[in-house]
Amino acid sequence: QVQLVESGGGLVQAGGSLRLACAGSGRPFSTYAMGWFRQAPGKQREFIATITWKGSSIYYTDSVKGRFTISRDNAKNTAYLQMNNLKPEDTAVYYCAAESLGTASTHSRDYDYWGQGTQVTVSS
Repeated sequence: QVQLVESGGGLVQAGGSLRLACAGSGRPFSTYAMGWFRQAPGKQREFIATITWKGSSIYYTDSVKGRFTISRDNAKNTAYLQMNNLKPEDTAVYYCAAESLGTASTHSRDYDYWGQGTQVTVSS
């Protein structure tokens, strides 16, 4: 069992930055691929970024490439999502998730554990 807790969300103006953190506990964190997803009101949950346990493979959805950076620190059991040049359309609840197979899937159905989410609101 893995427990995940996100932090770092908040209200920011367009063009600003936020850094989300996802703290894991329970089973060894380092064996899981970690992903970030988001869900805006009235929309389906959307893949944002994912990273393998060694960080050797990283994938982003096109809308955040060049603006968001995913990383992880296995010694601290924490994954991060650095978000720069934020836009109003980035407003959503952001979730981190852990994938036990470690493939860094872009599909939410492949993730076994989820955090409770953290709200990110970008004002124009």
